[in-house]
Amino acid sequence: MDTWSTATDALPAAVVSSFLGVLGLLIGSFLNVVVHRVPAGLSLVSPGSACPACAHPVRPRDNVPVVSWLVLRGRCRDCAAPISIRYPTVELATGLLFALTGWRFGASPFTGAALVVVAAGVALFLIDLEHRRLPFAVTGAAAAGTVIALVVDVVLHGPGLLPTALLSTGLWLVVYGGIWLLTLGRGMGLGDVALAPVLGLALGWLGWGPSVVGLALGFGIGAVVGVLLIASGRSRVGMRVPHGPFLLSGAAVGMFAGAPLWHGYLGLVGLA
Repeated sequence: MDTWSTATDALPAAVVSSFLGVLGLLIGSFLNVVVHRVPAGLSLVSPGSACPACAHPVRPRDNVPVVSWLVLRGRCRDCAAPISIRYPTVELATGLLFALTGWRFGASPFTGAALVVVAAGVALFLIDLEHRRLPFAVTGAAAAGTVIALVVDVVLHGPGLLPTALLSTGLWLVVYGGIWLLTLGRGMGLGDVALAPVLGLALGWLGWGPSVVGLALGFGIGAVVGVLLIASGRSRVGMRVPHGPFLLSGAAVGMFAGAPLWHGYLGLVGLA
């Protein structure tokens, strides 16, 4: 057994999960900045965070994830303007997803890739809902981080499921790229096409089960939500609906529960 495996296997899942949960809260705070600034073409570094109502800079003590919002009761310390509940919600959601990643995959190079995908996924989910686009800058950062983490995994543990991961990447690209070409861009945007192979690479590293489950559920969730929106009168046939949130939701299920779901399906159809 290699040194990395010996060291990381000794870490209890609860320790890894707790550490990553706290890290996720901090990353979630940064993702709030990403969601606000990237679509507007603003710098992520400067200026510092400030109240949108009174423009007073946010103090470090008022920038503690979740806790500061609760202490301030959701209002600016200086002007008492309400602070959107979205901020602590994003922080808490990211923290929970990071903790789940640590619990599911432990301390491994793949965990690094999963965390990159999760962080980018949270930002892209919200940006697509609000602006109906998936910025290539965020997707590109996710792709780079995922590739680096998986290269480290190959160096430490050998090729493993590398062929499956590469084929999965191609499958997701062909499916989403094909839909984009067949619909002349009306079925989904290029942002979805660019994001798909990144998710295919990460899920393919876990095997065909998580990849296929994630791919299928992305379309399945989108179809169900689309029908419900049309039935409720909130949408109509032909109206463009952001597909990114469905794509990412399917990938999340594939990542965390794809393997057991796939084995259950194979058993159901008598192929297991």
